[in-house]
Amino acid sequence: MDVLSSVLSHFSLNANVFFSGNMCGTSDFSEDQGVGHLHLLRSGTLKVRSNSGFEVVLSTPSVIFFPHSTGHCLFSDKSNGADLVCAQISYQSGGHSPLLQALPFCLNYKLTGNGLLEQSAFWIFEEAFKDASGKHLIIDRLCDVFLISVLRKVLEEGTIKSGMMAGLTHPQLAKVLIKIHQTPEQSWSLSAMAEECGMSRSKFADTFKRVIEQTPADYLADWRLSVAKKLILKNQNMDLVANQVGYENGSALARVFRKKTGQAPKEWLLSQQ
Repeated sequence: MDVLSSVLSHFSLNANVFFSGNMCGTSDFSEDQGVGHLHLLRSGTLKVRSNSGFEVVLSTPSVIFFPHSTGHCLFSDKSNGADLVCAQISYQSGGHSPLLQALPFCLNYKLTGNGLLEQSAFWIFEEAFKDASGKHLIIDRLCDVFLISVLRKVLEEGTIKSGMMAGLTHPQLAKVLIKIHQTPEQSWSLSAMAEECGMSRSKFADTFKRVIEQTPADYLADWRLSVAKKLILKNQNMDLVANQVGYENGSALARVFRKKTGQAPKEWLLSQQ
């Protein structure tokens, strides 16, 4: 089961590398709404401190990823500096991705001996620290691959114990989550969901609530709404959007939308511009 692709096919994330080279001294990053930050350390020593007080010192090749909008600061030695690649991460959904909401405040991994992460970082560093045609486009694409590798590692480790990421690692719940992600327009009853998992209705409902910390109906509604937001941002017709996410018409979707967000779809769209 390709659990990660079932999410990323709807909610992609894109890297825009804005710095590659030797950083000396201090660099501040503001809390930009709707974007994250990725920092890859090739060599040197780097201290990272968030505005909330989180602090870590990196002295070996490492990655630190702030998925959410997080104000933070980087410090390196003024004499030797640190070789870095820094990227801003934007989300196709405008920051409304369930995947984004499921990720922790910060992800930090050493690169050496870390399989695909180390390989992907090596390719990024090879491009970043030379002057070649197409360099910037290639680095951006390589960072996209690197980010997917980070998310794969999160799933493989299973360190997130609740929410969507925990559900995607559950041997039975993952089956229905993939189906919901792929076909939100389907008429999903509790019985249909339980059948996908090979569980009774009661066991499925209890397991789903315990692992994901939402009822199946709430998760389904939130997923449909997230997909609808992505489509509304593209200015698609409301009736067409409704049909793609399992509602009879635009009016039915608008009722759910207002109940969940406190705004009509048009009001919400204006607030995003």
